[in-house]
Amino acid sequence: MKTIAERLQSALESIAQHCTALNKSPQQVALLAVSKTKPVEAIEQAYAAGQRLFGENYVQEGIEKIHSLQHLKDIQWHFIGPLQSNKSKAVAEHFDWVQSVDRLKIAQRLSAQRPPKKAPLQVLLQMNISGEDSKSGVTDSAGLLALAEEVNALPNLTLRGLMAIPAPQQHEEAQRQVFKQLHQLFELLRARYPQVDTLSMGMSGDMQAAIQAGSTMVRLGTAIFGERQKNT
Repeated sequence: MKTIAERLQSALESIAQHCTALNKSPQQVALLAVSKTKPVEAIEQAYAAGQRLFGENYVQEGIEKIHSLQHLKDIQWHFIGPLQSNKSKAVAEHFDWVQSVDRLKIAQRLSAQRPPKKAPLQVLLQMNISGEDSKSGVTDSAGLLALAEEVNALPNLTLRGLMAIPAPQQHEEAQRQVFKQLHQLFELLRARYPQVDTLSMGMSGDMQAAIQAGSTMVRLGTAIFGERQKNT
């Protein structure tokens, strides 16, 4: 059985190979280790192997880990799950990034609740590119540009780009087309806001297609931490 350090190295090598094939630097694609449901000890192992960016889906679980690992000063915590209004304060107070900003109300609350002593909260706007009822997010370019304008004007937030979780496609070409649409939307944002630099798309099953389409951040969980152990 591979260790977390070995899995992390394999993931980084895979990213590097995809980038090299496209004549781009591996440094152009960040790896976000999705640590939801994983114990603090697993995060510590990944940290010891050089990983610094970690993603959490659940507010209370994430905050408990942040407190447990506050001695590791250079960890960067990303909230990547759906965010309810009644939990925005906890996220604004503890996380460095929020990748799932899908409506103005949430952005306004995060801005108002961000502690003054902390750096601005880095945010990504979530696109529901496939129009799935089960997922949150903006569904078209007009909605995206309108939300971006409003979020960009808020204090205590810095708009950094887009995040998306496209629906799986049966064919590779269809998958590539979805990612290409997302990259075009990302370029629309980048043309308007010079600080926009992050397109968070691609997971274990579609990482190669995402990188080919211009992803700057891939989110990997099982590939690094292994399958979640089932209770017996």
